[in-house]
Amino acid sequence: MQQGFPEGFLWGGAIAANQAEGAFDADGKGLSTADMVPYFKKKDYTNLKELMHVTSGSIERAMRHNSAEGYPKRYGIDFYHRFKEDIALFGELGFKVFRMSINWARIFPNGDDAEPNEKGLQFYDAMFDEMRKFNIEPLVTLSHYEMPMSLVLKYGGWKNRKVISFYEKYAKTVMTRYRDKVKYWLTFNEINTTVIEPFTGGGVVEDTVENIREASYQALHHQFVASSLATRNARKINPGFRIGCMLARMIHYPATSSPEDVLQAQIDNQLNLMHTDVQARGSYPPFMKRYFAENNIQLATEPGDAELLREHTVDFISFSYYTSLISTVNPEQYGVTGGNLFSTVKNPNLEITEWGWQLDPVGLRIVLKELYDRYRLPLFVVENGLGAKDKVEEDGSIIDDYRIDYLRKHITQVREAVADGVEVMGYTSWGAIDIISASTSEMSKRYGVIYVDQDDEGNGTLARMKKKSFYWYKKVIASNGSDLE
Repeated sequence: MQQGFPEGFLWGGAIAANQAEGAFDADGKGLSTADMVPYFKKKDYTNLKELMHVTSGSIERAMRHNSAEGYPKRYGIDFYHRFKEDIALFGELGFKVFRMSINWARIFPNGDDAEPNEKGLQFYDAMFDEMRKFNIEPLVTLSHYEMPMSLVLKYGGWKNRKVISFYEKYAKTVMTRYRDKVKYWLTFNEINTTVIEPFTGGGVVEDTVENIREASYQALHHQFVASSLATRNARKINPGFRIGCMLARMIHYPATSSPEDVLQAQIDNQLNLMHTDVQARGSYPPFMKRYFAENNIQLATEPGDAELLREHTVDFISFSYYTSLISTVNPEQYGVTGGNLFSTVKNPNLEITEWGWQLDPVGLRIVLKELYDRYRLPLFVVENGLGAKDKVEEDGSIIDDYRIDYLRKHITQVREAVADGVEVMGYTSWGAIDIISASTSEMSKRYGVIYVDQDDEGNGTLARMKKKSFYWYKKVIASNGSDLE
């Protein structure tokens, strides 16, 4: 039995380019889907799905808006100009790995450009070189909610098969450029988001299609094909590359022991794991034929798609884990709570955060064990963290014991899964530093162990400050997870 974490375990933190970099129009960068999402004060909305709902009208308004004001992802935390300072802090933490994304629109501003933007390529060269100074391994997500907006306006996003070739060219470009600087790659972030929030995940605008569910699954199919093409090309560019997929793991428990609730939980879990089935096993699971038929979904595929998916599967599976969900055939009998992209029946056994997350550390161990039993591939926890409001004390300290408690409990369950025999490659907390919230575009919903002096309206000095959790996580990494006190 493995005692503690294995040697070479990849400890680190994670961010996304669209939530951190800012500089939305600097050095030739084009607009991305993330640049279309404005900030709304909490009092101005009652339903998170409504807040994230992007329409043709909201896109038109955003395209006319030429500044970053009111669109927080356009200014982020100015990581674009401050990455050296931030990477030095990651080095002080002892990071072995830093999960980040390349902003596609920084490399191909319109997505279908004939040539890449050299200044964009140079920026990531500089980032990787800086990381190397601190012996930090990059873990690069190719597409993390930041596709070029021009591909949405000209082609309709991922529902158009033409986008596959644009993505393949982009992936080839950056993998070739950084073949000696990056080893670990993820093709898509939380790929299941495309069928949960089609614009965020797939650039599909709901009011432009007749059947949004069909359009979402069509977009998803194109992403599966693109992922396999990128995986095939990656192995030609550098056989030492390791390519992973990435899932928002939404584990479902049945509300009761009734067979109907148990069956509903099984179906919900199957629909979530379908995404990793395709990317790790190489084909759609059989039950999807019935699902597509019953939901009036007709996928347009081309000869060779099935072979491509089958022959070019991933080397490892990565996932985000924040909470567990409840499935039931009678949801009206229960109270409801919500997270970023979903709502769920309340679990009376779990605490709930201000933003509706149900805290379930043991669920992470369950997820790790089930994924490993199902796929027998190395696993990587690439997102896990607590969004909370932090207070800066008069002496400048930030006492975030609640975050330490959250991370401690979840890392403990990862350790238990390793003892169970699960092969876990690493753990990157979300986020390494405070960034703009993916769902609400808030700054006050903070995840990092590094505080950034900026408020929801974008005011502040942008000064970086170490939270109490910074020193705790540094100790965890230095001890390879043996010291969690």
